[in-house]
Amino acid sequence: MKFGPRPVEATLGAILAHSMKLGDRKLAKGTLIEAEQISELRAHGIQTVTVAQLEPGDVGEDEAASRLAAALVPAPAEVGLRLTQPHAGRVNLVADRPGIVALDEAGLHTLNRTDPAITLATLPNHARVAPGTLVGTVKIISYAVAGPVLEVAAESARAAIRVRPVVLRSAALILTRAPGDDPKLAAKGREAVRKRLTALGIDLSGAVEVPHEERALSEAISACDAALILILTGAATSDLHDTAPQALRRAGGHVARFGMPVDPGNLLFHGTLRGRPVIGLPGCARSPALNGADWVLERLACGLAVTDEDIATMGVGGLLKEIPTRPLPRDRGAARGG
Repeated sequence: MKFGPRPVEATLGAILAHSMKLGDRKLAKGTLIEAEQISELRAHGIQTVTVAQLEPGDVGEDEAASRLAAALVPAPAEVGLRLTQPHAGRVNLVADRPGIVALDEAGLHTLNRTDPAITLATLPNHARVAPGTLVGTVKIISYAVAGPVLEVAAESARAAIRVRPVVLRSAALILTRAPGDDPKLAAKGREAVRKRLTALGIDLSGAVEVPHEERALSEAISACDAALILILTGAATSDLHDTAPQALRRAGGHVARFGMPVDPGNLLFHGTLRGRPVIGLPGCARSPALNGADWVLERLACGLAVTDEDIATMGVGGLLKEIPTRPLPRDRGAARGG
């Protein structure tokens, strides 16, 4: 593609690079200049305009964006996405179902290294989405790109984006009541958890409240038949062998991990009971604000295993927004040397 100023008489078939005011109307940038536009420009005394002239083998911005989007998402309906019509070199990739984003990050990095004019911006890998969420946007920066370069970019990231669907459709919530707890605390936690599940398309099939005792909690865990079991305790879990993890073991379950490098959300534990995932929610789950439990819940709901390595790598980017109702805010703890 050639770009630069050119005499108006020599612009036939070129693309207008910048919008121009012609009397009471505007000639928009990106306009394909034909004889009519040349006559209009001359009538307004304009002798030179800046244009982009495509060369053999070049692909215009809209077609290039469409081709790249089609390579990234060859079968949109199958992977929970829809593609918008190209406009000004842009095609948006929009979620069509709830779930989490799944990316071939290496392929996408290669695509974005191909040529500065060829770009793709996405949500982070594993970000939660709902129908209508913008997942990514293809943008061709220049008015055209060379066909061979476009093909290299497209091949580097073929089928690299999808929305992983939610596969767990029901969840049970067990709340424990510590002595002196305000009854409103359980109601607040129940509502916050319900909203999280609803956003994922998961039904809260039951919510029970039991005393904060190992035996009572163990019996409640054993009685759960939902695909996902969530535990929100009145007293924070402080150790791998505290009340809630021990109750899961007593029910015949397995505790995989306690603690995560995400704040808020440090005091989470997770495990399994007869093949079903169990999450011991941190107290911050009573707030609707994002916390570490969301990241674990969303992945498990979409059928992903959550390993120690997965949780360890959540620490980079894991310092989340402070929750106003937190009992010990970070700055107060820091002032005390905590």
